Amino acid sequence: MLFNHEGHNVPQITFRMFTDVGEYDLTTADLFDCKTVVAFSVLGAFVCPYSPIQLLGYNEYAQAFRDNGVDDILCISVNDPFSLAAWAQEEGADQVRFIPDVNGDFTRGLGMMVNLSNLGMGYRSWRYSMLVKDGVIKKMFVEREGFEAMPVVSNAETMLHYINPEAEKPEQMAVLMQMWRTMLSV
Repeated sequence: MLFNHEGHNVPQITFRMFTDVGEYDLTTADLFDCKTVVAFSVLGAFVCPYSPIQLLGYNEYAQAFRDNGVDDILCISVNDPFSLAAWAQEEGADQVRFIPDVNGDFTRGLGMMVNLSNLGMGYRSWRYSMLVKDGVIKKMFVEREGFEAMPVVSNAETMLHYINPEAEKPEQMAVLMQMWRTMLSV
């Protein structure tokens, strides 16, 4: 069952992060406290075609989000950090911060865990996006149509429109071209 946690705090958990120089812990307080954050979740790294489309939309809209008061954009996925890093590099997504929810603790805390073992994918996150201010979820957009459909409410355009309906958006052609390149590589 999927839950909408608008008005509640994000789940308090610790993510294990890895870098070239070692590993460290990153808490949800580190990510969300005293900030305005847009976070979204994908089914998984390299899951085509819709995960890359959702990711690249947020990457292309990053400056528009910053211009409208967003401090950080997070892609949270039930994946290991190495897969997410490789996916970020392959997609050229340098405006989004990737957060590996390896054990699904954050996702489970939001009530967004889905069992896709019948598809050979194990436990994954339902696709959603959320606006978080100072650790409190202000708005959540949860996809209702399943994983085989284009993201229609958890996409960057919907989130930016919610934040500021008058916000200047990136040229649609640039976003479409980036998505088209992704679709061709599938």
